[in-house]
Amino acid sequence: MTVTQTKPAKTSGSARPVLSVRWGRLSFRLHRRTAAVGAASLAVSALLLAVSLCTGAYAVAPGDVARALFFGTGERLAVHFVNQERLPQALLAVLVGCALGISGAIFQNVSRNPLASPDVIGFNSGAATGAITAIVFGGGAAATAAGAIGGGLATAAVVFLLAGSGGFNGVRLVLIGLGVTAMLGSVNSYLLTRSTLHNAQNAHVWLIGTFNGRSWSSVQIMAVALAALLPASVVLNRQLRILEMGDDLAHGLGVRVIRARLALTLLGVGLCGVAVASAGPVPFVALAAPQIALMLTRGPVSVIAAGVTGAALLSGAHLVSHQFLPLLARLHLVAETQRDGQLPVGVTTGVLGGAYLAWVLFHRRRAGAV
Repeated sequence: MTVTQTKPAKTSGSARPVLSVRWGRLSFRLHRRTAAVGAASLAVSALLLAVSLCTGAYAVAPGDVARALFFGTGERLAVHFVNQERLPQALLAVLVGCALGISGAIFQNVSRNPLASPDVIGFNSGAATGAITAIVFGGGAAATAAGAIGGGLATAAVVFLLAGSGGFNGVRLVLIGLGVTAMLGSVNSYLLTRSTLHNAQNAHVWLIGTFNGRSWSSVQIMAVALAALLPASVVLNRQLRILEMGDDLAHGLGVRVIRARLALTLLGVGLCGVAVASAGPVPFVALAAPQIALMLTRGPVSVIAAGVTGAALLSGAHLVSHQFLPLLARLHLVAETQRDGQLPVGVTTGVLGGAYLAWVLFHRRRAGAV
């Protein structure tokens, strides 16, 4: 593998050094700012993960956390909390956030609309319907994951079929997706009525989006899925950048537009499907992460930057959710029995994401795009 540094021609004051990486027949260009943002997001995710291991209703000192992680020694309760409860949930937050960030970047850039994320256009709801169907019929983790991916793919097919020839038109896609989301919400409610009380209660909390009760099996499924789909995301990133410029230019540059869009759609649905299967339909991470990454990098779209930004966002939301009820209990704002509780992460991302969506709509209105 060879790495060379080049400087683009100074057509403006914003020209940036670029790293050209070649590995056999593969080559790609990496902007330094994109690499810096990615590294910073990874560092933030690692810091948030470390803090989440130490804090909560049962505080664990950093030294005890290190002993529990690396040696499995120390107080039995501390070892259990760190290795069996907090670490799987924190790692799952990183993996799910990464998958949602990449999925959001794919759909937003293919449709050229910053609102066209999988949770807005209905793919997350479709994945949730598939997963709930598996839960109602007593399926395990693998069946739930398969149901989520299948539900997401079926919903994507319905959305694009309803959109017709303008299927990738951003505004039309969002409007049809909102309608499909409303319809699937009714289907999900009906499925809950056909379930047992225990499954319905679990599914209701899961529908909000939560890491509560997640174990190492969920982490393993998510890690395997991301390891399989992440290389495809990197390979297709160049075609994603070209598609963002328009169909005519993409045709002129030799991109098979229909094939590329189909591959990217399948990839995006697969990523959001496994994320929904692992944590439920966590809202707004896929919407916000790509746009935040774009603002930070100030360069062309990068699925890796969007992924690590999503990981940092969801790790932060998980930490807030992890600390919220214990904090309220210490302030005597909720009952002491709530001290050991954990707020579903979907509540946190929903509140923050709602504010972000209002901000996006306000700026698009000022720009005349809404």
